[in-house]
Amino acid sequence: MTECNEQLVLFHVGRREVTAAFDGGSVTSDAGVLLLSRMDRRERLTETMAEALSDRRQPGKVRHGIRDLLAQRIYQIACGWEDVTDSNTLRYDPGLQTALQRVAGKPESLLASQPTLSRLEERIRPEELEALDDWLLERYVAWLRGQGPRAWRRIILDVDSTDDPTHGAQQMTMFHGFYDQWMYHPLMVFDSRGFPLAVLLRPGNAHDSWETVPVLRRVIRRLREAFPKAEILLRADAGFAVPELYEFCEAEKIPYVIGLVTNPRLVKKAEPLMKKARCRHEASGEKVQLFAQFRYRADSWSRSRRVVYKAEVMDRGDNPRFVVTTLPDEPEALYRFYVQRGRSENWIKDLKNAVFADRLSCHLFSANQFRLFLHTAAYVLLFQLRDRLAGTALATCQMDTLRLKLLKIGARVQVSARRIWFHLASGHPCADIWLWLARSLAPPPHPA
Repeated sequence: MTECNEQLVLFHVGRREVTAAFDGGSVTSDAGVLLLSRMDRRERLTETMAEALSDRRQPGKVRHGIRDLLAQRIYQIACGWEDVTDSNTLRYDPGLQTALQRVAGKPESLLASQPTLSRLEERIRPEELEALDDWLLERYVAWLRGQGPRAWRRIILDVDSTDDPTHGAQQMTMFHGFYDQWMYHPLMVFDSRGFPLAVLLRPGNAHDSWETVPVLRRVIRRLREAFPKAEILLRADAGFAVPELYEFCEAEKIPYVIGLVTNPRLVKKAEPLMKKARCRHEASGEKVQLFAQFRYRADSWSRSRRVVYKAEVMDRGDNPRFVVTTLPDEPEALYRFYVQRGRSENWIKDLKNAVFADRLSCHLFSANQFRLFLHTAAYVLLFQLRDRLAGTALATCQMDTLRLKLLKIGARVQVSARRIWFHLASGHPCADIWLWLARSLAPPPHPA
């Protein structure tokens, strides 16, 4: 039977008709998924992740192994297909099929559909989530070891939280007054270079600091096992300014610098320096920043602690800021070290905007925690891909830019007896970087 494809004339260029038809054959819009596959296999990311999960399906009825299901879902997320329903179409995609070691176009090469991937999310067990906690931490340890001894001499942990709006009847969705919305409230721990060590989904009304100490206790114990000579430091904003965290860090001998919520007692102590800053601002008309320190004990603290503060005056008015710390650095240097924690907001932005970690729309809370791990795994995969681009124009780009430049590349796929050809777009602006990265990830030559 002859197959007819509708040809549509869109407009004219001179005498020529611009005509479109869906008859291009086997084409993918995500040829860069091949790079993800190579990076994944090189780092054994989905392989080790699969070891944390148990397969309780009947063996004779299994078409897609756990590792393949994880890889398919994570690659889709990294390529910008965040919804699990996208798999109903992408299971036919020749690029994704090839990335999962299938011969593109063969009937037996079909990937998993949405119901299969959804069942993977919904059957997750508490002990498997605990195993995934360990898996993510081990991914960080392996990455840090690969950076060399200078990288683990000083490990800085940046603790932060973010809002994740909910829009349905998800378990544990709660109203948060500060954000003025129904939400989840994930906790995240990053290395100061942007690698995530821990992600914990929490109810929407959880305080910023809730469950922080148990998470840090597990993280620090493992880091000290892996890097016994490393200096470990902690940074966090004022949402984590609670005595429990101070006392934990002091007992564990973890130096810390944590923001403090401004209150009248702190402002009163800073007033002499604020007066000096106001005088200088009036004289110069420029923004003025002065730094100093004092001892301070809040009513809920068991003892006094060192507080470093910034007395800042600008055209918009006074802007005093305070941090509590056990570090010995001079006030200005210490405060500037503290504000570097603001980079964690960019990493959370990548997690939410580039790999869609705020798409936690399952009903079950456990399934949403598992989704958070899946999206974090996509972040790790892109992070390690970007890590290999040092010295290139993409070395510090955001992850959505990385996806646009290296993953979203159109290609025509041809399968022969000996090869699977990917004919990539000839005019792609980052072809040189793509080829260089592909060569760096290439496996050893296949034996004849």
